[in-house]
Amino acid sequence: MVRAALAGAAVFLTGAIAPPPAAAAADPRPVVRTDAGEVRGVRSGDHRLFQGIPYAAPPTGEHRWAAPRPVEPWRGVRDASRPGPLCPQVPSAYANSASEEEDCLVLNVTAPATATDATTTTTTTTTNGKRPLPVVVWIHGDGTVGGGHFFDARRLASRGVLVVTVNYRLGVFGGLALPGLKGSGTFALQDQQAALRWVRRNARAFGGDPGEVTVAGSSFGAAAITAHLTSPGARGLFHRAVLSSGEGMMDMPAGAMGPGMPAYTWYTWRTLPELRRTGVEMASALGCEGGDRSRDTAGVLRCLRALPVKEVLKVPFIMNAFQAFAFGNEMLPELPEKALREGRFHRVPVLSGATRDEHRLFVGLSYDAVGRPLTAAQYDEALVTAFGEHAGAVRAEYPLKDFPSPALAWATVVTDRMWARGTHAQNTALGRHVPTYAYEFADRDAPMYLPLPADFPFGAYHAADTPYVFEDEAAQSRFTRAQLRLSDTITDYWAAFARTGAPNGPGLPAWPRFEPAAGVPHTQSLAPHRVGPVDYAGEHRLAFWHRLP
Repeated sequence: MVRAALAGAAVFLTGAIAPPPAAAAADPRPVVRTDAGEVRGVRSGDHRLFQGIPYAAPPTGEHRWAAPRPVEPWRGVRDASRPGPLCPQVPSAYANSASEEEDCLVLNVTAPATATDATTTTTTTTTNGKRPLPVVVWIHGDGTVGGGHFFDARRLASRGVLVVTVNYRLGVFGGLALPGLKGSGTFALQDQQAALRWVRRNARAFGGDPGEVTVAGSSFGAAAITAHLTSPGARGLFHRAVLSSGEGMMDMPAGAMGPGMPAYTWYTWRTLPELRRTGVEMASALGCEGGDRSRDTAGVLRCLRALPVKEVLKVPFIMNAFQAFAFGNEMLPELPEKALREGRFHRVPVLSGATRDEHRLFVGLSYDAVGRPLTAAQYDEALVTAFGEHAGAVRAEYPLKDFPSPALAWATVVTDRMWARGTHAQNTALGRHVPTYAYEFADRDAPMYLPLPADFPFGAYHAADTPYVFEDEAAQSRFTRAQLRLSDTITDYWAAFARTGAPNGPGLPAWPRFEPAAGVPHTQSLAPHRVGPVDYAGEHRLAFWHRLP
């Protein structure tokens, strides 16, 4: 099953962080009219917050595993002072979030307190002479757990940005595929595009500019954005993109995500027939037999749609089995990796990067951080499993004597081979056609905001950069002064990019474009004591990896 080994570690792919503290409401509480009705949020300090606003009708009953539908308008003023429900998910050892609520297609809006209704104005100024604000839409990662309200956007909003965070259907509810099922493997993507259409219709009511929308995400969320970059249905819905630890051009060697995990040609993408086979297996496990024939789909779907959410969630790994997107359909007509490589994607500026030590998180979870230290013999076995006849060459390039432990050696190998190679390929493909700004988050002392042992050196781990943009009490309380400055710099970069399509601005270290034709294309290193260029390909030994098949 897809990434089944990550079932206990799902929270890490979300970049999920603690929800913002309850805002102290001031009277009168702000009321905004959306196209479906009025919502009342809260005002606190320098921001306004509206939570749990529905952007699509509940995907329940016969609408489970169907395209999102318009919201039924409501009368009166809807309370938007507290988070809406999470989409169905199960807790893990590291993500104590659970839900059986399917009426979950909601979003949250954080705006500066000074933002004003721009519905009756041009894109130039509002009625009080202020420009409508650029909009950032955040798509959280993982694809099996999480929710938009876990991301406190006050820091980014304080830079004059309207921030929208989104819930979407997760796991099997967002990715089920069956023969004959329209939209198979793309329901999560359909939800996200419905949310972007809501932003286009309603951003002005909150003081935002629907013509200046940046879609941003980390990990699985960044992979979703890669999908939207190549999806015909997303054309015109956003104008810039931020890809943090994106997986769009990444493969996965055997064993990279843990012992027993197979190799995948594409980390995030699955053919429609492949995902349909997984769907048939899952339906059978749920007692909804039907075989792999289109004429059985109606009966299988009736059976599946009649099951309570809790019964669906009981099947082991059912959420992780659909932690990927199907292509070869209306949403994704072709493999997104191929579309990017050949230049068939929406022409918008992109900010794209990864962390320096991406894979230390996953190696820690599989070995040392959970009391099972990787041995030298296991390192050799892992190299053979992943690289076969080339294991000796990899061992010579990454000898154990160069690392404090076998775990860190293996983490470095996979970081370079899988994450850095994929990130560099993605930046190169994008940079050939659109303004692209590449980065590497390199704070090796980034606070671990998740409940993991402190004695494992996680370094600049996967999603470690999330709290540097979205406030998180567990991380913020441990930031040094240098890390606070780095957080401010990264947030300023994001805000500048949302406004202009380039992350440059007064007082910020210059950030040149990534030019694939350059000898060493510029990648911006983001670290507490140094923000500036890094030889990303050299640091991650990409010349070596490009020589291997």
